[in-house]
Amino acid sequence: MTAVQELREKVLAGGSIGKEEALRLVSSDLQELLQAADDIRKAFSGQQFDMCAVMSIKGGRCSENCRFCPQARVSVSDIRTFPVLQPQEMVRGAKQAILPGIRHFGFVASGRKMDDAGIENVCRAVQAARKDTDAHFCVSLGLLTRKDLRKLKEAGVSRIHNNLETSERFFPNLCTSHTWREKFEVARMVREEGLELCSGGIFGVGESWEDRIDLALAERKLGATSVPLNMLDPVKGSPLGDSPVLKEDEVLRIVAIFRFVLPERFLRLAAGRPFLPDAGFSAFTSGANASITGDMLNVKGITVQKDLETIQSMNFCL
Repeated sequence: MTAVQELREKVLAGGSIGKEEALRLVSSDLQELLQAADDIRKAFSGQQFDMCAVMSIKGGRCSENCRFCPQARVSVSDIRTFPVLQPQEMVRGAKQAILPGIRHFGFVASGRKMDDAGIENVCRAVQAARKDTDAHFCVSLGLLTRKDLRKLKEAGVSRIHNNLETSERFFPNLCTSHTWREKFEVARMVREEGLELCSGGIFGVGESWEDRIDLALAERKLGATSVPLNMLDPVKGSPLGDSPVLKEDEVLRIVAIFRFVLPERFLRLAAGRPFLPDAGFSAFTSGANASITGDMLNVKGITVQKDLETIQSMNFCL
């Protein structure tokens, strides 16, 4: 029995694989791995698929020095700068973006942390938008406090986005203006406050396979419901703007191994999809079962209509 077969049976039987077991999958036969990951996805999630659209509600240069981000203070990329939108602008944008099949909608802001006035605007927008749509609202507003989380939950926010990005060991290579542990503690508070957690990472930034697997294990420990998998989209002017993009085989292997570690979670294909030959749709038969649709915050994504049509043609249930 191969390592893939052995670990597939363990996961399907309800077991959890550890770091050393996951590392065995790095050198396994790719097609066998992808088929096994799809088997696990079907066993735990069936044909359920989760689509999320996002809207930028505050843009501009950020105080943080994340090397992969065009908005970071260490970047000279051209970016759109605008203050926090008013609640009516957020509601209008949400209503335009939430089409049938989009289950989650996210308000996203640049910066280390949204201030109190901004959070108040978000709360008012969510309260208003929920009256006219069945979508669930999530937010990505930086290093929030417990007080912030409680206020957002009371307003009707159901999910908080807070990427760990990578392993704790590798994180200082990407950012030094805040720590991995700070992000982990915010994520932990999210779960303690009874909110869903959306937390994943970015790949193709110089990390090792060990870093990738450590990230998956950390997300499992936190109980993340949704795990976005972002592939670096090198933006000129950012510190990693000249980095090569990941090849399709490596992207699919990342998705598949995350499925082995996180069999019950929504694995959400996010940034980097346009670089893949089929816009990443092959990942949806290799373990992924969620996506961010439409444009990302700083880079192009796949159109909502294209996603809806293709995902439905693959017999997923939206």
